[in-house]
Amino acid sequence: MTTRILFVCHGNICRSPMAEFVMKRLVEEAGLSDRFEIASAATSTEETGNPVYPPARQKLAEHGIACQGKTARQITRDDYRHYDLIIAMDRNNLRNLRRMLGEDTQHKISLLMDYTQRPGDVADPWYTGDFEATWRDVVEGCHGILNACGL
Repeated sequence: MTTRILFVCHGNICRSPMAEFVMKRLVEEAGLSDRFEIASAATSTEETGNPVYPPARQKLAEHGIACQGKTARQITRDDYRHYDLIIAMDRNNLRNLRRMLGEDTQHKISLLMDYTQRPGDVADPWYTGDFEATWRDVVEGCHGILNACGL
């Protein structure tokens, strides 16, 4: 059985692609790539078609993670049907997801940091400039998701 995870932030150029590629690395290292489908999307259309933001790309590269070819896209209603978990980076993303997708009748939507001991928002490095703090939150949250999946 494949677990399908979609990470979501506002523009899909910083936090959600960082989470996508960190999670892909973690499942690869665990030898579980065949058990997961992992992607990311935005709630807005502001960055559609744009690549991962250079400082986010650099933070991933510092840890040996490549994200070439990734471009921003907006979440769709079909994504709700397709993915098992839709993981938002902050409460604003969560509010926008609920507005866009309707009621979460299948309980698929959650916050990344809900999978950690420190529930809350992943700080948006677009505004904070602190990509290291975002990196730490993303890594911790992705490990939490793996634990929640029983791995």
